[in-house]
Amino acid sequence: MATYLTIDDLEPAGRRVLLRSDLNVPLADGRVADDFRLRSALPAVRRLREAGAKVIVCSHLGRPGGRPDPELRLAPVAERLAELGGFPVAASRDLVGPDARRLLSETGSEEVILLENTRFHPGETANDPGLADQLAGLADLFVMDAFGSAHRAHASTAGVAHRLRAAAGPLLENELRAFKTLLEEPPRPFTVILGGAKISDKLPLLETILPVADGVLIGGGMCFSLLAAEGYEVGRSMVEEERLEQLRELLEGEYGDRIVLPVDATVADRFAPDASARTVPVREIEDGDMGLDIGPETSARFASAVAGAGAVFWNGPLGVFEWERFRAGTQAVARAVAETAAFTVVGGGEVAAALRALGCADRVSHLSTGGGAGLELLQCRELPAVAALEKWA
Repeated sequence: MATYLTIDDLEPAGRRVLLRSDLNVPLADGRVADDFRLRSALPAVRRLREAGAKVIVCSHLGRPGGRPDPELRLAPVAERLAELGGFPVAASRDLVGPDARRLLSETGSEEVILLENTRFHPGETANDPGLADQLAGLADLFVMDAFGSAHRAHASTAGVAHRLRAAAGPLLENELRAFKTLLEEPPRPFTVILGGAKISDKLPLLETILPVADGVLIGGGMCFSLLAAEGYEVGRSMVEEERLEQLRELLEGEYGDRIVLPVDATVADRFAPDASARTVPVREIEDGDMGLDIGPETSARFASAVAGAGAVFWNGPLGVFEWERFRAGTQAVARAVAETAAFTVVGGGEVAAALRALGCADRVSHLSTGGGAGLELLQCRELPAVAALEKWA
């Protein structure tokens, strides 16, 4: 793990601090629909304000493709951040242009400035040196607190960190500490739960984590590719045919017996929220069936494994969680994760949403704000934005 400075090392009093947060939240009807990431970002803002810094926050929102998109402006985020934080937030109409500079000169230290969506600028995702220079020119110091973007070498993450004396924020520190526990000395047995639609998205992690974990429980659409590789008929369930040979080798390999697949599934005749659902053993999936959730026996087995674990990492829903008829598996395992005494780390938006919907998000050891960054860490890959902080330590 990287060595880096923290906010306390920066002595931010009386200085302008550019804070890269992860405010990439869903919007609905012009308002923030889920403020989990905003609440997670607040400790860094508060720490800097209390230390006497002039706080300038930047973040991306969605994927506007390097050009302004009225639907992805950060003004609604600024409004909600101010409500949650209890301090004024001024939303800039640009990222590094005249409005940002105007706010810097006209606002006092009590008012937080939120710059416009970083991804409105074409140089953000390319880590353009010119944009990184302009962002760095707005401030004296830099705090990287956006774990969800730490695996991206963007201008507002790694780029600025190479130009200003930089430190990790409290959210980033907590995230790195939690994943360090899983990587270095996880309490045993270490159980990993993986879900989501495509096996190709999780295959690199699966290959890396199998030698480390004691058991890997697999659900979601990705489980049907593995079931097909084992020789089961899975009907019209999602299967990545081009991955089957690779999956067979994994299942037959040294650690293949650590993979735990569903024994039953909730299937439907079509991919729709109102489709008729029924539960069948995986050996009885018919030609017209489409697997959309793990079944109750599988849920019970997964819950039992979680209850006996020393550490648990979970990423990805175990069914089509957005639809009520196909969320029972995810909900059952979420309850088990909330009730276990194990050290638990949960990453990924859908799983976090499931825990919050059940009212038990505060009953996990660590609820991560960054699914992709967490997966990169567990694959022992370097996070560019974190690596950029090391030069200042």
